Amino acid sequence: MGARANLRAHFLANIGRTMETEELREVAGGITEWARRVRELRSEEGYQILTHNDRDDLKPGQYLLLDPAPKPAFERSISKETRALVLDRNGFTCQMCGAVAGEPHPDDPSRRTRLHIGHVIDKSLGGSDDPSNLRAICSLCNEGASNLTLERPRAQKLLVQIRRAPSADQLEVLKWLVKKFPSQIRQMIETGDG
Repeated sequence: MGARANLRAHFLANIGRTMETEELREVAGGITEWARRVRELRSEEGYQILTHNDRDDLKPGQYLLLDPAPKPAFERSISKETRALVLDRNGFTCQMCGAVAGEPHPDDPSRRTRLHIGHVIDKSLGGSDDPSNLRAICSLCNEGASNLTLERPRAQKLLVQIRRAPSADQLEVLKWLVKKFPSQIRQMIETGDG
């Protein structure tokens, strides 16, 4: 049985009991994508699995299923093409913490960064699936990001932060920029524009 099926069976066997993150991760076989499987039970299968975003008496990392009957679920409406467009536009980088797809996550180096597509304004708050309302978001940020909107930093704020950083960190930023924008940097050097 897969992780999603195991989680479904566990929720249905524990209706009305609050469950913690560690318990659900174990039920899912210890996979890092266990939270995504829970979201799929909610969004694709229609199970009303409650979290701290739904009830004030639940803490972050707690889950509760009160009703075994699923409600009609909505289908995924973000196409593969839109997903690819958003990931490319966002540089395959989490728009909340800056983690890069495939690299060790800065907050948990034991996990590789996996990106999802998230809504800037959640659908439950009237947001749409239009690419302008979508962003790349890593698994760790996505676990706690429901209905949270953060402003993207502007160039001036980024420059202030980089100028305050130690030289070694500034060099890391430079290496990243050279790797990300090689042709643009080469052109700036050739034209004396930098």
